[in-house]
Amino acid sequence: MVAASFGLFLFASAIEFLRFRNEAFRNWFTQVFGSMLRACESKQLTGGFHVVAAILICSVLSLHSEAMAASSFLAFTLFIIGDAAAALFGKAVGRIKIGQKTIEGAVGCFLICLILCWLVSSHLPLFADFWGKQMNLGYALALSLTVSLLELFPFKYRGIYLNDNLYVPPLVALFAMYAI
Repeated sequence: MVAASFGLFLFASAIEFLRFRNEAFRNWFTQVFGSMLRACESKQLTGGFHVVAAILICSVLSLHSEAMAASSFLAFTLFIIGDAAAALFGKAVGRIKIGQKTIEGAVGCFLICLILCWLVSSHLPLFADFWGKQMNLGYALALSLTVSLLELFPFKYRGIYLNDNLYVPPLVALFAMYAI
């Protein structure tokens, strides 16, 4: 998995390199994928690149143990679906803004993550065996709240902004493994 993730990361890096350095490729990329990009992504790395980088980080973390692999799988599942729910809820009913995000989006993320944790992951065959823990309501609440808060409050420090697609899955995986 690490080798495949690394290959995907190299591919994504090449795409980003070409997008910034080759005008013909940039024009083609914008024509094909431009409708999916945020305005800020025309001058910076795409969210997709950060997702691929997080996949690589989580796959390296997964080398530690089966429990960490299960934690990484859970974290990535919660983040991907929770992030999408936050965007949909935020755009549909979001009124109370915190920076670029909305409280309603965070609540949507939390609810979807809670459903995934509590109802879905507790019924996945062998998940608890690999994770080494049995999903319970406390774990589900803690994980859902962690994803929602990390999604709502982006990391910014002294002008440095990290894309949440990069850091949320690994942090949630570490939290799922060691903090609960």
